[in-house]
Amino acid sequence: MNTAKILSVVIPVYNERETVRKIVGKVLNLDFVAEIIVVDDGSTDGTKELLEQAKFDERVKRFFHDRNRGKGAALRTGFGHVTGEIVAIQDADLEYDPNEFIEMIRPIRDGVADVVYGSRLSGGKPQRVHLFWHKVGNGFLTLLTDLLYNTTLSDMETCYKMFRKEVIENIRIESDDFSVEPELTAKICKNKQWRIYEIPISYYGRSYAEGKKITWKHGFAALWTLLKYRVMD
Repeated sequence: MNTAKILSVVIPVYNERETVRKIVGKVLNLDFVAEIIVVDDGSTDGTKELLEQAKFDERVKRFFHDRNRGKGAALRTGFGHVTGEIVAIQDADLEYDPNEFIEMIRPIRDGVADVVYGSRLSGGKPQRVHLFWHKVGNGFLTLLTDLLYNTTLSDMETCYKMFRKEVIENIRIESDDFSVEPELTAKICKNKQWRIYEIPISYYGRSYAEGKKITWKHGFAALWTLLKYRVMD
């Protein structure tokens, strides 16, 4: 595969002091990464200070919110600064392995996909065994997505979403919080011109004690978001 530097990776960060340097380093190891855009979303645990002082590669660009506004707001900031031909989202924890981008980028580079989702639920890759109700909720929201938008996704809530830059340029993100995940999916699925593919990925999930932030309450917001954008133009 041609390894020209074409990928912009947006990393929203909130209180991930223990992992953010590691994940930035992992992404930098990929030779096709053009830039990493780190957006600190008002961290209070020392993450902001660490990012300000860190001596990263020149490909790393850093932006800071003055207060915590949510993942959607951080992605909106990050997407506004991307310059690469292809854009991917990377969480700042270690639940997802950036080496999966090697496979995810292929359908886009080969000209068959405009959007690629990394699916934790399609099998074939290591998955941490835990959080039954989290999986049930994700499965329900994904099934609802497939019913509402006539698609066949297996993991709507995955962090790993990769797009041609033109896709992101044509989506106006309105959600500030975790509802950005179903919002992006709804708007992508409604545009029938965009070709969506899935690639199985590994998932090294955290427990809540280890720092996981999304809870069952966010599931209700995701449900409302999917319904709202189904009827909106």
